[in-house]
Amino acid sequence: MITRKQNERLTQVGRGTPAGELLRRYWQPVLAAAELTEDKPIMAIRRLGEDLVAFRTTNGHYGLVDERCPHRHASLAFGSVDDDGIRCPYHGWKYDTSGACIEQPAEPSASKLKDEVCHIAYPVKLLGGLLFAYMGPLPAPPLQRWDVLAWTQGKRWVQKHTLLNCNWLQTMENSVDPAHLYWLHGNTAHLAKAVKEYGEEHEFIQFEYGIMKRRITPGSEPGSSPKIDQHPLIFPNTLRHVLKDKQSGAIRHNVQCRVPVDDTHTQVYMVLFEPTESDETPAEAITSLEYYALRNDDGSYRMDKVLGQDAMAWETQGAVMDRSAELLGVSDIGIVKFRKLLEEQIEAAKENAPLIGFVPTNREDHIIQFNCINERIGVGETSGTAPADQMVL
Repeated sequence: MITRKQNERLTQVGRGTPAGELLRRYWQPVLAAAELTEDKPIMAIRRLGEDLVAFRTTNGHYGLVDERCPHRHASLAFGSVDDDGIRCPYHGWKYDTSGACIEQPAEPSASKLKDEVCHIAYPVKLLGGLLFAYMGPLPAPPLQRWDVLAWTQGKRWVQKHTLLNCNWLQTMENSVDPAHLYWLHGNTAHLAKAVKEYGEEHEFIQFEYGIMKRRITPGSEPGSSPKIDQHPLIFPNTLRHVLKDKQSGAIRHNVQCRVPVDDTHTQVYMVLFEPTESDETPAEAITSLEYYALRNDDGSYRMDKVLGQDAMAWETQGAVMDRSAELLGVSDIGIVKFRKLLEEQIEAAKENAPLIGFVPTNREDHIIQFNCINERIGVGETSGTAPADQMVL
């Protein structure tokens, strides 16, 4: 249990809030690249409590700017793009991807006004089918090249999930709460017959990119070896996992990015990668996009699906869970460790001290490969194609 003030400290994501300032120091996936098309190159979005406009110029460059034009505050979401920027629909002021005002059609040709205008804009990079934005103090750190985003030998695609009506922290605490899997997912995951014989050990190991969660499940037969399930929470708001497709039997690695929209909404983007010999997907390619519904047509949760079950648990805790009223037990040690790490990193950000998970500038092009294990589906160690200079964790 924590106090209400501590709860606000960990959950609020707006600019100037403790957690909000920390989250802004990490590249955040704000959009799937496939959401911006030639027909619809502009999209209004809300991320970390800020109303923004993402756009793609006609020459393929990406930008992310504040939604309101600094001239008369009309929405740029209704503007237009050309080869070097986005133009306001009201008076035609145009901004490039850095936020510089490069045209003011109604102003005298000798006017210096545009040189005095600098619109709020954030750097954007394409990786693994996602558009990542850096919304913190410059200079921006290197973008982490996680294995699922950067592997090339195989198929990669993106899922965008139904918008969640809950705070981001609820989704991430779930990732260090392995005890819930038996009870919430027992009838849909590969553990249905084990529910009545619950008995597993949990380990939470902090490492340079977050917390490695390790579940050790007793063997199904007397004398048989236990099964290991190991995958990391990548700090601050991503889960790395590996699963097997029930129909094809293919091994699919994924990262689930839980992006704070504001204090009471979260957008999940999942990138999936299936290693194959016949497919090649460049790391910077625009990938296909799927929309995944967490609810049925009647609005009920899809309780026959793992992701629908998670959504039920997260949303029914409340828009922002009141942690001052919770009752934690010994089995919640992973949640306690994550909150402690979050508090430590909030303080480090305030002091401009080094943060967990940052990639050294001399290794920014290297692939970070995580050693994910799921012995119940036959995955002993991470498989996939990566160069010899990868960092294996």
